[in-house]
Amino acid sequence: KTMVKAKSGENVNQKLMLVFKSGKAVLGYRQTLKTIRSGKARLVLISKNCPALRKSEIEYYCMLSKTHLHHYDGTNTDLGTACGKLFRCSTMAVTNPGDSDIIQVIEAGRV
Repeated sequence: KTMVKAKSGENVNQKLMLVFKSGKAVLGYRQTLKTIRSGKARLVLISKNCPALRKSEIEYYCMLSKTHLHHYDGTNTDLGTACGKLFRCSTMAVTNPGDSDIIQVIEAGRV
């Protein structure tokens, strides 16, 4: 079971890299909230160690806007690295997936 979990985590990381190469996404709490409010967010990812108040606020906004939410199985450092950035990132929103099928994969619950 641990092998499957690691493989699915790698799968999300690969798809995130593809989003940053071919699509559009925003990093950070404030920009994520702005994109959710404006209705541009297609998918929101929250890291495992995001503060509880921020996490609940973003979950609430996602529920209101019917935006897909995914709890990323890693810390904010892991999420930043998965995006190909050299800094930490607790929340991010995908606005245009590009060539990546990350939204369909997460909707189907295969991750």
